[in-house]
Amino acid sequence: MSKKKSGEAKRRGRRYELTDEAWERLEPLLPKQGRGGKWTDHRTILNGMFWVLNSGAPWRDMPERYGKWETVYSRFRRWSEEGLFDRILKRLHVTLDEDGFIDWSAFNVDGTNIRAHHNAAGGAKISKKNESKSPTTSPWDDPAEALERSFIF
Repeated sequence: MSKKKSGEAKRRGRRYELTDEAWERLEPLLPKQGRGGKWTDHRTILNGMFWVLNSGAPWRDMPERYGKWETVYSRFRRWSEEGLFDRILKRLHVTLDEDGFIDWSAFNVDGTNIRAHHNAAGGAKISKKNESKSPTTSPWDDPAEALERSFIF
């Protein structure tokens, strides 16, 4: 027997799916139905996107409850290219900050940026064939001299 509070009809959602609270925040940010054919419900489409992106499965393996995989994939591509997801994230960021859901003490914002040299990627810099051989002796051939250099007097 499930325990529900009186008046609570909210849907918790399955794994990777939007809760009712999340859907209430997202729904006004999504495109409205215009003229033409009837769109598949945005919530169902988003849940399909989340399922694929979180599970790591191919689009073709998406469960049928989210509709045709081609529809979900084409809407994902279109919204990505149009920048809809970026606009939604920016708007959610502002809204969640205004509502006090973002704890700024957990962030370390730093404006510095240090670029690595392109050789830092780890690839060979010189061909092994043309590479010079390492010297056979170390700078400190005498172990006593090496020991002496290791101490600070």
